[in-house]
Amino acid sequence: MRIYLGSDHAGYQLKDRLIGWLTARGHETVDCGAAAYNEDDDYPPYILRAALRAADDPGSFGVVLGGSGNGEAMAANKVKGARAALVWNEETARLAREHNDANVISLGARLHTAEEAIHLVAVFLDTPFSGAKRHRRRLAMLDRYEETGELPASPG
Repeated sequence: MRIYLGSDHAGYQLKDRLIGWLTARGHETVDCGAAAYNEDDDYPPYILRAALRAADDPGSFGVVLGGSGNGEAMAANKVKGARAALVWNEETARLAREHNDANVISLGARLHTAEEAIHLVAVFLDTPFSGAKRHRRRLAMLDRYEETGELPASPG
């Protein structure tokens, strides 16, 4: 499995740790930056690049990291075809894949130990999309909105 990773300075060390762990598990990793620690860098270029590459490569995933993961999830979700989920515990990691077919996981490097982050990424990657009809329907609504800008009809 190919995994694109991106982070700013806040997630830089965790990104390197995840790359080592993912590689040891047999995954192909692509580091979308930052290439060096710079406490003054900005996250959007690295996050957008990782999300874009994951969205353009079916079957791959993205891992984006920052201080809280919030801005990184917001940035990744600006990319057409990216479904980024901010994950903070095992249940959100599992549901992001099972219900939402997320292809990008966003983590706050300042909020998790490396071991916790590795566990959350493992749960995310190891959980398949359920494919349940209601989840496919909801994702289709989002895809249509992304394509047309038209709001889905609301029930009732």
